[in-house]
Amino acid sequence: MFWQKRRKEDRVSDDSWLIVGLGNPGAKYEATRHNVGQMALDVLADRIGGRFSPHRTGSRVAEGRVRPGGPKLVLAKSNGYMNTSGGPVSGLAKYYGVPADRIIVIHDELDVPFDSIKLKQGGGHGGHNGLRDIAKALGTPEFLRVRVGVGRPPGQQDAADFVLRPFGSNERQALPVLLEDAADAAEALVDEGLLTAQQRFHGRAVK
Repeated sequence: MFWQKRRKEDRVSDDSWLIVGLGNPGAKYEATRHNVGQMALDVLADRIGGRFSPHRTGSRVAEGRVRPGGPKLVLAKSNGYMNTSGGPVSGLAKYYGVPADRIIVIHDELDVPFDSIKLKQGGGHGGHNGLRDIAKALGTPEFLRVRVGVGRPPGQQDAADFVLRPFGSNERQALPVLLEDAADAAEALVDEGLLTAQQRFHGRAVK
């Protein structure tokens, strides 16, 4: 297997975490609600001074540490579509030797209001096909999730259409703070653990 042949310098220490931002490829989708996970990952990449580059698993990867001596973060965006996220995530987990409980997936969440962040580990996919595919590929749903609220569509608008549209004008004003919160939440999961991070972020709203 390719992950058994990785170079010595590619190996990651036991303090490493894999953080995945979900989304779809291409300019058509980059500003849509469905890509908010990748937007938050860009914030994290800026913090660690990382630059995304192609990886043999079909992803773009950036590596670094938020602070000297801190845990190493492997940030990843799949080159494929949301619904096929599982293969790249599973490949990266095997390549870097990261177990499911040190994988964080940042994704859009219809069941959470736009101005909120929710954190959880495991559980169902709630109809989110990206999460469904990752759980299937990993053989477990017990990875951590940063659920970035995008809210429910207004009126009778179809949910699938809603998440594939750009944020509204009022949302775009608040979006930078929401993305910072999502990045903060991912860092808190790494540094503080799930329960403490939940206490910090649940119920918080973008100001």
